[in-house]
Amino acid sequence: MSDFFYRVFEDRYRGSREEIKARLRVYLPFVMPISDMQPEGVVLDLGCGRGEWLQLLQEHGVSGWGIDLDEGMLEACHSQGLKVEKGDALSFLQALPPESVIAVTAFHLVEHIGFDALRILVLDALRVLKPGGLLIMETPNPENIVVATKNFHMDPSHLKPLPPELLAFLPEHAGYERVKTIRLQENPGIHVQNNLSLQDVLGGASPDYAVIAQKRVLQNDPEVLKQIFSQEFGISSVQLTQRYDQQQVARTEELVSQLQIETRNLARTEELVSQLQIETRNLAHKVDVWGSQLAMVYSSRSWKVTAPLRWINFQLMRLRQDGLAGRFRALLRKIYPAQPPVASNQELQRQLVNTGIPDSQVAQLTPHTKRQLLQLHEAGKTSHKD
Repeated sequence: MSDFFYRVFEDRYRGSREEIKARLRVYLPFVMPISDMQPEGVVLDLGCGRGEWLQLLQEHGVSGWGIDLDEGMLEACHSQGLKVEKGDALSFLQALPPESVIAVTAFHLVEHIGFDALRILVLDALRVLKPGGLLIMETPNPENIVVATKNFHMDPSHLKPLPPELLAFLPEHAGYERVKTIRLQENPGIHVQNNLSLQDVLGGASPDYAVIAQKRVLQNDPEVLKQIFSQEFGISSVQLTQRYDQQQVARTEELVSQLQIETRNLARTEELVSQLQIETRNLAHKVDVWGSQLAMVYSSRSWKVTAPLRWINFQLMRLRQDGLAGRFRALLRKIYPAQPPVASNQELQRQLVNTGIPDSQVAQLTPHTKRQLLQLHEAGKTSHKD
């Protein structure tokens, strides 16, 4: 694409230079042992883009050589002092002599070319690789449903997604001796997440993957290379789906267990309610019997005859509780009940003034006379009402 469109597009949607370099570090354990065995070897990067991989190789003392058609991408590489050329990746690869490079890399290139061109790339890479050399092809992972249905199509130059099994079959069929698929760039937390959601299943699988193929395994193949080829990377949609199903089964079993416990608790509660109802009915029956018996006692002649004895017994009990002095005071209160409080002289005067007698005249009266006048006044009100 012209007018630097693709460079601006990658700057926005693929990630910064440092982010891409951090993602590409995963390939260093594969390439560095080969480079250590062949220090003069060169890594050819097809579709080198902004040159993040070439820069990373340079930082680790590995010679890199990049090919790209996009002027904007090449300008970004030149600004970093990287060795790049403008050209078609396949044409450049086909022009190389046999066994001339230690690795051929193609990061997010294969989804931009047709299948026939991809087969040619794999075969020609096998030709130009030195013994023990590597072909690395990274591409979006269609196992991730969000990638396959949305993110892949964000790039207008993408043709179609490539399933991991198909891309891995190409170098196997071409004659590479060792082929490995690694899945990349998933959220690290997805590996230990215990409550996977449906969204995690749809979009949680590794969004990228790479096929790494070795031309021929050398007799002195480094042990570290054997270990890295045996290591597992990333997470597939199948693994996520299996974990999701297992967690759903576990949740269902937990809910069933809780439901069984609640059912047993409910049965116990119903049993207790039934026992309580029986006991309530029994108690009601006993109350009825006791009531009938008590009514018979109260209506009996013996109850009436023994009433004086019960009264004497009650008085003796109170005498023991209150003492002789207490019972004597109680007797006095019955004989001489408390009298209402006597109104004060000022209160008598206020009440008489309210009846209409002048204040000056009320002031000359004695308290006894005031009380008599008030009594007469109250008696007159009462007779008037009658």
